Amino acid sequence: MSTNIKKDLSVKELQDLAKKIRRDIITMIGTAGSGHPGGSLSAVEILIALYFKVLKHDPTNPRWSERDRFILSKGHAAPVLYAILAACEYLPGDELCTIRQIDSRLQGHPECDVTPGVEMSAGALGVGLSFGIGVSLAARLNKKDYHTYVLLGDGECDEGQVWEAAMAAAHFKLDKLTAIVDHNGLQIDGWNKDVMNIEPLGQKWQSFGWNTLEIDGHDITQVIEALEKARNAVGQPTVIIAHTIKGKGVSYMENKADFHGKAPNAEEMKIALKELE
Repeated sequence: MSTNIKKDLSVKELQDLAKKIRRDIITMIGTAGSGHPGGSLSAVEILIALYFKVLKHDPTNPRWSERDRFILSKGHAAPVLYAILAACEYLPGDELCTIRQIDSRLQGHPECDVTPGVEMSAGALGVGLSFGIGVSLAARLNKKDYHTYVLLGDGECDEGQVWEAAMAAAHFKLDKLTAIVDHNGLQIDGWNKDVMNIEPLGQKWQSFGWNTLEIDGHDITQVIEALEKARNAVGQPTVIIAHTIKGKGVSYMENKADFHGKAPNAEEMKIALKELE
């Protein structure tokens, strides 16, 4: 594998990178005038840990057959994925501000045949884990050693298909499949507990036969350690419940359902970028 990805970055360097990724997210969505900042900002450390510490991948060969697969099930968080892909040099950084424009490779939800590094075309929530099961089973049938990672939103766990998939993954003992739940407590209509209470979330996954880990999703060290534990699991799939803050890093967006799918205006964008310096 030939790659420019630096896997020896310090925690401080990864934290600095997290600020840059957040600035990119705000700039992209603010420039487009539409998008989903809240759930993009909450998932930054998760994707940084994956792409810069754990994932086996090669930006110079996005379809490398031995690569690990990352599936963004919560596809509306496309801005964080695009910012990470640019940081890894799958695409040029100046392309980020073409998001949501006609003929851009960066649409509001990722498209696998359009954007390099994207594994699944996303849109309808609840589908990603089922897709990940298929990818993981394919690895087994083809005698490949790659791992599959699926990022879900906690609001997405309202979907019945998520739990059908959870049951199937445990039944097939897919120990090279890891689900990560971005558990920021909010969905488009408000707090999860008010819209559709999913607690006790950890106990539910455990009862479905999953190796279950709970972490602070903004502590990069905890995220890396959990991903490494998941990689070494035997006989059952792993779910990492990452407790996060919706809109993390931008004071007026944090824990606000309003910014699930609302772009900052020019003044709000200026404030956000100042806070993320």
